[in-house]
Amino acid sequence: MNKLELIQALKDSQNLTRIEATKCVDIFFGEMTKALEKGDRVEIRGLCSFHVKKYDSYAGRNPRSGETVVVKPKKLPFFKAGTELKQRVDK
Repeated sequence: MNKLELIQALKDSQNLTRIEATKCVDIFFGEMTKALEKGDRVEIRGLCSFHVKKYDSYAGRNPRSGETVVVKPKKLPFFKAGTELKQRVDK
Protein backbone atom coordinates (compact mmCIF):
# COMPACT_ATOMS: atom_id res chain seq x y z
CA MET A 1 0.00 0.00 0.00
CA ASN A 2 1.28 3.45 -0.82
CA LYS A 3 0.20 6.89 0.36
CA LEU A 4 -2.38 7.36 -2.42
CA GLU A 5 -3.97 3.99 -1.65
CA LEU A 6 -4.11 4.91 2.05
CA ILE A 7 -5.83 8.20 1.20
CA GLN A 8 -8.34 6.34 -1.00
CA ALA A 9 -9.08 3.77 1.74
CA LEU A 10 -9.62 6.53 4.33
CA LYS A 11 -11.83 8.45 1.90
CA ASP A 12 -13.98 5.39 1.18
CA SER A 13 -14.28 4.10 4.75
CA GLN A 14 -15.07 7.45 6.40
CA ASN A 15 -17.06 9.14 3.61
CA LEU A 16 -14.54 11.99 3.35
CA THR A 17 -13.63 14.05 0.36
CA ARG A 18 -10.26 13.34 -1.22
CA ILE A 19 -8.96 16.68 0.11
CA GLU A 20 -10.07 15.88 3.68
CA ALA A 21 -8.53 12.40 3.54
CA THR A 22 -5.29 13.82 2.13
CA LYS A 23 -5.13 16.38 4.96
CA CYS A 24 -5.64 13.65 7.58
CA VAL A 25 -2.85 11.49 6.16
CA ASP A 26 -0.52 14.49 5.76
CA ILE A 27 -1.15 15.60 9.35
CA PHE A 28 -0.53 12.08 10.66
CA PHE A 29 2.79 11.61 8.86
CA GLY A 30 3.80 15.23 9.44
CA GLU A 31 3.39 14.91 13.21
CA MET A 32 5.29 11.62 13.23
CA THR A 33 8.12 13.26 11.29
CA LYS A 34 8.24 16.24 13.66
CA ALA A 35 8.43 13.94 16.69
CA LEU A 36 11.28 11.93 15.15
CA GLU A 37 13.13 15.13 14.18
CA LYS A 38 13.01 16.16 17.86
CA GLY A 39 14.37 12.74 18.86
CA ASP A 40 11.09 11.53 20.37
CA ARG A 41 9.83 7.97 20.09
CA VAL A 42 6.59 7.32 18.17
CA GLU A 43 4.54 4.31 19.26
CA ILE A 44 1.34 3.02 17.71
CA ARG A 45 0.13 0.36 20.15
CA GLY A 46 -0.31 -3.06 18.59
CA LEU A 47 1.24 -1.94 15.29
CA CYS A 48 4.76 -0.55 15.52
CA SER A 49 7.16 1.95 16.98
CA PHE A 50 9.69 4.32 15.47
CA HIS A 51 12.73 5.85 17.08
CA VAL A 52 15.93 7.51 15.97
CA LYS A 53 19.17 5.56 16.18
CA LYS A 54 22.45 7.45 16.43
CA TYR A 55 25.49 6.05 14.64
CA ASP A 56 29.02 7.17 15.41
CA SER A 57 31.59 7.98 12.76
CA TYR A 58 33.50 4.99 11.41
CA ALA A 59 36.05 4.04 8.77
CA GLY A 60 34.34 2.55 5.73
CA ARG A 61 35.54 1.34 2.37
CA ASN A 62 34.61 2.56 -1.09
CA PRO A 63 33.53 -0.66 -2.87
CA ARG A 64 34.72 0.57 -6.29
CA SER A 65 38.19 1.77 -5.44
CA GLY A 66 38.80 -0.05 -2.17
CA GLU A 67 39.82 3.31 -0.69
CA THR A 68 39.21 3.83 3.04
CA VAL A 69 36.79 6.69 3.73
CA VAL A 70 35.49 8.24 6.93
CA VAL A 71 31.72 7.95 7.28
CA LYS A 72 30.29 10.89 9.24
CA PRO A 73 28.11 10.31 12.31
CA LYS A 74 24.42 10.13 11.45
CA LYS A 75 20.95 9.60 12.85
CA LEU A 76 18.48 7.31 11.10
CA PRO A 77 14.84 6.40 11.78
CA PHE A 78 14.34 2.84 13.01
CA PHE A 79 11.10 0.83 12.68
CA LYS A 80 10.13 -1.98 15.03
CA ALA A 81 7.02 -4.08 14.43
CA GLY A 82 4.72 -4.64 17.40
CA THR A 83 3.85 -8.07 18.76
CA GLU A 84 0.24 -7.90 17.57
CA LEU A 85 1.33 -7.01 14.03
CA LYS A 86 3.86 -9.85 13.99
CA GLN A 87 1.17 -12.32 15.08
CA ARG A 88 -1.33 -11.12 12.46
CA VAL A 89 1.22 -11.33 9.64
CA ASP A 90 2.36 -14.80 10.72
CA LYS A 91 -1.13 -16.38 10.48
